[in-house]
Amino acid sequence: MLVDSHCHLDYLQKDHDLDAVVGRAGRAGVGTLVTICTKLSEFEIVLGIAERYDNVFCSVGVHPHEAEGEGVKDSDRLIALARHERVVGIGETGLDYYYNHSPREAQIESFRAHIQAARQTGLPLIVHTRDGEDDTIEILRDEVARGPFPAVIHCFTGSAQLAAACLEMGFYISLAGVVTFKNAKELREVAAGVPLDRLLVETDSPYLAPVPKRGKTNEPAFVIHTAAFLAELRGLGPDQLAEVTTDNFFRLFGKAQRPPSSA
Repeated sequence: MLVDSHCHLDYLQKDHDLDAVVGRAGRAGVGTLVTICTKLSEFEIVLGIAERYDNVFCSVGVHPHEAEGEGVKDSDRLIALARHERVVGIGETGLDYYYNHSPREAQIESFRAHIQAARQTGLPLIVHTRDGEDDTIEILRDEVARGPFPAVIHCFTGSAQLAAACLEMGFYISLAGVVTFKNAKELREVAAGVPLDRLLVETDSPYLAPVPKRGKTNEPAFVIHTAAFLAELRGLGPDQLAEVTTDNFFRLFGKAQRPPSSA
């Protein structure tokens, strides 16, 4: 069984039947999902979805796009909300200088507060970074020096330099459908070198559907295509890739309960 370590079921439910979405995932062999929080004002919606399904967990956090309006200045609220049994990660958080929907100062302040929450709770930090690699590396290194914390760079599309820095700090790298795109040669080169014990897979649905579903609304069931692509890239069988990435997920997201079928 595979794990979709990062999806947005609250976005999907606006136009889709979530029972059908989760059911299709299960039939495709995707046994565990993590639905990601991007706004604290919508946390109860995200949590409600996780409470509705035994195999769905969630995170708590503020996307960098929302840092100006909803960003956190300290970790207290994140830590309090993370006590819920269905919350298994902190984020997504990080830096997005591509769109700059929020001022960089607000993004950085909120990012550091999320890191503090991850450090205090022991839950993995879920990092989004786009066009802000240098600052991301600098902040993560500075914070690691203050005290360790677990983390994953989600939907990794960065450089070999970013991958090397994050792996050196002990973090995980999660790959989404972008790695299957024809123009993703450099990303595939990075993906080929990620240590197998640090590799996760995700959809980031409803965005970035992998080949052969590109152009369609992405959903957790489609993570099987990204996993199959990575298995071939790494010279593994699909079952091997599924076993490795699932083991990695439950090692990193230790609060998530592993279903008996993937034990």
